[in-house]
Amino acid sequence: MDEMWEIIKAQQEQINTLKKKMEPAIQPDNNNEVTVLKHQTSVLAEEVEKLRTKLFIPDETKYKSTYGLGPAASKVYQTSQGLSIGGYGEANYQGLIKDKRSGNNNADFERLVLYFGYKFTDSILFNSEIEFEHSTTEENGAVSVEFASLDYLYNPMVNLRAGLVLMPMGFVNRIHEPPFFFGNNRPEVERTIIPSTWSEIGVGLFGELYPGLTYTSYVVNGLDASGFSSQGIRGGRQKGSEARAEDLAWVGRVDYAPEAIPGLSFGGSAYLGNSGQARSFDGQKVDVFTQLYEGHMQWKYKGLEFRTLGSWGHISNAAKLSAAKGETIGESNFGWYAEVGYDILPHLIPTTTQYLAPFFRFEIIDSIASAPDGFDDDDSRERRIFQVGLQYKPIPNVVIKADYRNFDSAKGNIADDVNLGIGFIF
Repeated sequence: MDEMWEIIKAQQEQINTLKKKMEPAIQPDNNNEVTVLKHQTSVLAEEVEKLRTKLFIPDETKYKSTYGLGPAASKVYQTSQGLSIGGYGEANYQGLIKDKRSGNNNADFERLVLYFGYKFTDSILFNSEIEFEHSTTEENGAVSVEFASLDYLYNPMVNLRAGLVLMPMGFVNRIHEPPFFFGNNRPEVERTIIPSTWSEIGVGLFGELYPGLTYTSYVVNGLDASGFSSQGIRGGRQKGSEARAEDLAWVGRVDYAPEAIPGLSFGGSAYLGNSGQARSFDGQKVDVFTQLYEGHMQWKYKGLEFRTLGSWGHISNAAKLSAAKGETIGESNFGWYAEVGYDILPHLIPTTTQYLAPFFRFEIIDSIASAPDGFDDDDSRERRIFQVGLQYKPIPNVVIKADYRNFDSAKGNIADDVNLGIGFIF
């Protein structure tokens, strides 16, 4: 950046010199010289303006996932300097089938997200995600900061990050841009058991220890158990908003992508920490030690895409929480899913660059896998979901989706649904 400023200064000096030459040249018999000098001055002025702009709004970069973030969220890492702007959006229609007592058909512009990044130097940068949900804040919508952090890039093995950080768990919590997951809705396992999108205030390290072997490790403010429910820990997220930090937590992740098997990657993550946050439950202050683990694997081979993920959690002092809240809070919870899709379009149109993939996903979720002593299980929280759909990308940045979900609950009825939607990144 310093070199670019020197270039700008030098070209500005050339412009000033040319202007001085023009002053005595503006005579009736020097019209040709004046014309040449004006042209040279104009060209230099344009170049200076381009350089000034490039310092703050650099050229468009290629989409590439970096440090586990989505391709659009990673633009600042491919930027040489200055400002980067990206984002994504998704809109969908949901039509309920059978048991419509549980809701209504609806159409929603679900999310519009903007990424703002700024590279101060080659080693210091800022990155952020601002999300607008459901079009307006007047109804059920909201505007929130999903992440906002400073990175210090020391070397490929060790880098520092601090701020509001995404929890490095699962697939979707870090990469949730619509062209990069199947279906209009994110997997329920990664909403219920892993409560994505999930971010907290924290600081930690990340990097690549060996080709293909990456890690992330943060210390963050802990969850707030006062928000736990029979549906899981989702309500305990604090999202960096005046978060209670009486209890801290650790979250870490490791992934490996072996060079010998292109397209294969696997790994796992863990979250450990107290969630009591110095609150009283059933007349006592308790630690509410919370554990969450997950393992995952994905394989992309030619047109084939396969993913699987399993997650298990445990909550201590669940009996006291249940008594205080008047509902059964699971002592343990778990979820698992597998999905497969295949791009069939190259077999139909060999020269195409477009994408058309039918897919199938199966999920099992139980937010009360085991109830605390003295409390009844709630079988309505045990569910199986069968999902089939079609994903079409006319270009890599844009996706059109259609899917059908069949919900099977151990107790009670949940409406099946048909979903149609669009998504994009930029």
